[in-house]
Parts: sequence; C-alpha cells; structure tokens
Amino acid sequence: MSGLSIAGFVLVLMFVLMALRTPIAISMFLAGSVGYVMQTGWGPFANFMNSMAFARFASYDLSVIPLFILMGQFATQGGISKSLFEFTAAITGRLKGGLAMAAVMASAAFGAICGSSVATAATITGVALPEMKRHGYSGRLATGTLATAGTLGILIPPSVPLVIYAILTEQNIAKLFLAATIPGILAMLGYMLVIAVYVRVVPGHAPEVLKNPPKMNTRLIIGLAPIAAVFTLVFGGIYGGFFSPTEGAAVGAATAFLAALAKGEMSWEKFKHCFYGTATSSAMIFLIFIGADIMNSTLALTQIQHQLVGLIASWNLAPIWVMVAIVALHLLLGMVTEELSIILLTIPIFFPVVMGLDFGMPKESLAIWFGILILMVVSFGLLVPPMGLNVYVVNGMARDVPLSESFRGVLPFLVSDLIRIVLMLAFPGIALWLVKFMN
Repeated sequence: MSGLSIAGFVLVLMFVLMALRTPIAISMFLAGSVGYVMQTGWGPFANFMNSMAFARFASYDLSVIPLFILMGQFATQGGISKSLFEFTAAITGRLKGGLAMAAVMASAAFGAICGSSVATAATITGVALPEMKRHGYSGRLATGTLATAGTLGILIPPSVPLVIYAILTEQNIAKLFLAATIPGILAMLGYMLVIAVYVRVVPGHAPEVLKNPPKMNTRLIIGLAPIAAVFTLVFGGIYGGFFSPTEGAAVGAATAFLAALAKGEMSWEKFKHCFYGTATSSAMIFLIFIGADIMNSTLALTQIQHQLVGLIASWNLAPIWVMVAIVALHLLLGMVTEELSIILLTIPIFFPVVMGLDFGMPKESLAIWFGILILMVVSFGLLVPPMGLNVYVVNGMARDVPLSESFRGVLPFLVSDLIRIVLMLAFPGIALWLVKFMN
C-alpha cells in the first residue's frame, strides 16, 4: 500500500472506532498502532513504544497543564463563582436579558482563572441557572446562554487548549495568552449583544425587567477580590517578567487555594475533590497525548504532511483561501471530535502547511494568529451536535429542559461565533495588536 492509502486507512479506522464509542485516546492509539506496524513491522514499533511515553511526559513544559487545571478546581470549589455572578448581575440586572448577560460576564471572569470550557459551563450554570429560572427565563435561552458562555473558559486566557498548541508548535505561551485577550473580550461582548437582540426580536424568553434587580454594594465588591488577586498575581507576574507561565500556574494554584480558604468554602472533602478532579482531567489529556503521538508518528511515516504541502502548492491558491479551507475543515471536525483531540491530531499536520504560506508577516506572528483561529474554531465545536459537549453538560444540570431546546438556544450565538471567525481571518491584527507591545 502507498503512504497515502495507509494514511487514509488509519484515519478511517480511527473515526470508525470513535463512532463505536471507543474513547478518543484509545481510538487514536489503536489506529495509529496498526498503521505503524503496517509500515515498519512489530520490532520498530515496540522500540518506539519503549521510549515514546517517557520522551513525551519528561517535558517540563507539560507541568503547566495540571497546574492550571488545579487552579480552576480550587476556584470552582472555593465559591468564587457565586460572588462573580452576584457582582455581574448587579451591573446588568436592570437591563432586559440582564441576568443572561451577567452569566456571560461571570463566565469570562471565571475563565480568567480556570482554563477549561466544561468546568466554566458547569460551575456558572450551578449558580446562574436557578436564578434565571426563578426570574422567568426560558429553558432555551438560559441553557443556550450558559453553554455558550462556558466556551469563554478557553477563549479567555489561561486556556488549556492554547497551552497544548504552544507546546506542539514550540511557541511562547505568554504571547499566545496575550493574543487571545482581545478575541476573548470580543466573544464576551458579542454574546451579550446576541442576548440583547434575541430578547427583543423573540419575546417571551426573558422578563421585561427584573422586579428586584440586584444592587451594587461593598459586599459584592469585596467578593470580587479573590479573583482579582489571582488574576493580578498570575498575569502580572508573567508579563512583568517575574516568573514563567509554568511558575505562574503554580502561583495561581496556590493563590486560588488561599482565596478559597479565606472565603471559608474549602472543606477537606472539597480539597480532596480538587486533586482528584485534577488527576482525572490530566490523565485524560495525557492519554490523548499518547494516542495523538502514535497517530502523528504513523502519519509522518506516510509522508502525508509533505504530500499535502506539495499538493496545496500545486493549486496556486491565495494563502487566505488555504487558511479558510483549513478553518472549515476544523469546523467540521469539531462536530465529531472534542477540542483537545482536534488540536493534537491536526496541528502536527497543518502547522507546517500554514508556516509555508506567505501572509506578509513574521513566522511567529503567523503561528500566533493561526493558534487563535484554531482556538476559536474548536470552541465552536463545543456547541454543535452531535458532539456539543458544553450543551450536554448544561442540559444535564437542567433536567426539565429538552436537549433539543438547549441546542436551539445556542444557534444565535453560533452566528456571533462565525462572524468573529470571519473577522479574525480578515484582520489578523485583532489577535496580534497586543503582542507587539511585548518584548
């Protein structure tokens, strides 16, 4: 069999296994192993497996992933989310659709110390959903808003998928975080605009005005202090040159723990749950790493990356159209694969292709822009069926809302996402403007 035929067979086998509900990491591992043995035989494959796992996990840079996850766990268990929602509700509570907007703002703020989309969606839903239902919000608008707002957990730095992208492409994590800031803020504002339009165009899904809107007071401002302290220490320290992103993640985890203790929310059971949740999430991510490494090594043996670069070059397409095609492919993959698997599987293949395109910008800027684009695209996949992980998580917490209503609820927000992706394609400066101020 030719290299191209083997690559096609391996990819089809992987998706068949996934369709049979085999865990994604196992699907990549099995398909990649079969393809590797087909090309080299059992002996070379056994030698590769003997050293591959250690070579991957001995990397110091990978320690940033469980540290950021632990920081999010402490924030989740420490009661910070309730203070955030109360504060943002006091800001927007007097507006039509104000509580939904407050949930979006709270998700953005929580995402600044979390890094996980699912964790952000679940945490803010636990606080905001009962309040939204109590004030007369429809299940469609409430669950659609909360599922969508959860994606801000990875769009607003720190972002675990962005950390993985940085490790795979050997890019500066701090610069990628900075580049994600403006697109993340635009996402938050776009979602709030969607809510403002939706509640006016489609009446009956939100109350006209809240009868007793929350009022700003000293208690709410003080309640915001923990997240402000964590954010200032982590990002102030990173961009101030006091410590690296990995060290910043450790400082953030320790600060989030102290903040949870100060609020009196951290019990021994919650403390154990934080480490258990971190271990579970980290193990899942690292297993996907192993599966993706085997898959990508198999594809590298087929020389498909070089063939792809040569094929695209022969088409003589403008670089922007190649980028549009790559983004469109990732949008389709997002419907059937979760975000970390997409990044681990496709970046080693498409990153060399993108780096070979001439967009008239430095290669580092091109790599950063591509990373932010991919981050936005994989967040889109968290909302669309059949994968739609965020929607399933939020709907599972709103048992009286049909799943179809939750998916209908995210549709207006998907329009906002697509507009933002198009703007990012047309104007790379949206992501690169802040980065140019960083030495």
